[in-house]
Amino acid sequence: MKTVNDINFKGKKALIRVDFNVPLNDDLEVTDTTRIEAAKPTIIKILEDGGSCILMSHLGRPKAQENEFSLRHILSKTAEILGVTVKFSEDCVGTAAEDAAGALQPGEILLLENLRYHSEEQKGDKDFAEQLSALGDVYVNDAFGTAHRAHASTAVIAQFFPEDKCFGLLLASEIINVKKVLNQGESPVTAVIGGAKVSSKITVIENILPKIDHLIIGGGMAFTFIKAKGGKIGGSLVEEDKQELALEILEKAKNATVQVHLPVDVVTADSFSEFATTDSEPADDIPAGWMGLDAGEKTRALFADIIAQSKTILWNGPVGVFEMEPFAQGTIALGNAIAQATQNGAFSLVGGGDSVAAVKQFGFENKVSYVSTGGGAMLEMLEGKTLPGIQAIQE
Repeated sequence: MKTVNDINFKGKKALIRVDFNVPLNDDLEVTDTTRIEAAKPTIIKILEDGGSCILMSHLGRPKAQENEFSLRHILSKTAEILGVTVKFSEDCVGTAAEDAAGALQPGEILLLENLRYHSEEQKGDKDFAEQLSALGDVYVNDAFGTAHRAHASTAVIAQFFPEDKCFGLLLASEIINVKKVLNQGESPVTAVIGGAKVSSKITVIENILPKIDHLIIGGGMAFTFIKAKGGKIGGSLVEEDKQELALEILEKAKNATVQVHLPVDVVTADSFSEFATTDSEPADDIPAGWMGLDAGEKTRALFADIIAQSKTILWNGPVGVFEMEPFAQGTIALGNAIAQATQNGAFSLVGGGDSVAAVKQFGFENKVSYVSTGGGAMLEMLEGKTLPGIQAIQE
């Protein structure tokens, strides 16, 4: 796997696809700098070699060229994090971009305007990719968050750099860490799959079954399995049309000698609200008019016990509605168990939007082995798919 560490960038302009699709508040200020910080090692390596960096990214989903999606809003924060002045180009292609890139000196950084201001980016337009490619000498993909998209700047552009393309350090580490779980995981391997819906995680579960020893199913999706097995789930979230599939997954797991663990008790509520009346019930005997919104105490202990025995842990999805304080305890307990197992030598990988949000919210970020920056991209890797942005560098 060729990375920026394999190239000397002295006198070269690196055209880097970064993922600076960061959240902004109403005043258009960056509220989470994780993605900018994650790209820093790649950028600094190139600058220290004596090269310059041209950064390209998208931000949000602009329909026209709305001001709220301009990358100009992240300019000062990017400069602050990188410790280097960052120049800005009003466009990512055309005369403005070409002039700004042409004038760039070694040690300097240029940020291009939002790629998605041009519809050709998402269409994977070859001419648009070629225009972008003219700006730099070496193409570096460091955007794991968009590696599963066959867009102009992530997959199509690489063909214009047949010899001069490589992975950034962030994207390389994402690939290495996902492979650690999928192909090199030390046994016992445990996957915690949570979240609302079975339908969004089916292919992940099916692909990882041959590689794991334990499958913990939590969150709303657990009730589809519990009901399929004949349990009473009251008004809990359920995918009625996926019960047959749930039974098939359980059968496949049994054939693969994977132990499946479902919640045994849950925190119930009489409405989907932070101010609801709560109780505790067996997960398969919830009264009508009540819904399960978090893992109960026995379930937390059960899950913690399995995690304590694990050497490799994948965590994708929360086990309760952690955004509401009364239903956050199950996810916090799970995070604590994974942090403890990590401290005892296990390898833990956290990925997927909601679990990453939970990890940050409850302070587990530095207590697990690796937190993935790409939700959809990581899911597709776990599903066994080849990601266009990765394949383009490897070809």
